[in-house]
Amino acid sequence: MINIRNAEITDAERLVEIYGYYVKNTAITFEYDIPSLTEFRQRMEQTMRRYPYIVIEQDGVIQGYAYAGAFVGRAAYDWSCEVTVYLDKDTRKHGMGRRLYEALEEKLRKMGILNLYACIAYPETEDEYLTTNSADFHAHLGYTKVGKFQKCGYKFGRWYNMIWMEKLIGEHKNQQAPVLRFTEESYER
Repeated sequence: MINIRNAEITDAERLVEIYGYYVKNTAITFEYDIPSLTEFRQRMEQTMRRYPYIVIEQDGVIQGYAYAGAFVGRAAYDWSCEVTVYLDKDTRKHGMGRRLYEALEEKLRKMGILNLYACIAYPETEDEYLTTNSADFHAHLGYTKVGKFQKCGYKFGRWYNMIWMEKLIGEHKNQQAPVLRFTEESYER
């Protein structure tokens, strides 16, 4: 049975386990060290103050998570956010990433978010640490590439590029309503 729900701070240990694989074995994240459980919890709490943070479970076991965060810390960017998704290394290619992103998009749409951005590590040439799978996944979900930074991330003794991908999910008006804050399943000013 598949279930998508709001993440809880008590989920942090499992989420660090999922994320840790990518830190230690891939260039998908440019982090070198797995964050401590305390640091990861603090990151979750910071995100949850304003944005959705969700998990997907299969038979009661968390298989992945997704969240949104501020795109840039200025008021004029409130209608835009950065999105992130991580799946257990053995869960990929089963449609769970799509389901997580669709659920996240719906929550963001209800908040009044209009633009979604994904920051994606991108190889000059695919290798054992990084492929184009993440960019391909986002493109399949309707994201388009809007920017590329050359050799901006150095990991495993190699330089990697980074791309930004964008997806517009709402109507841009001349008089735009303010974005609501996400709190559990309610939305507040």
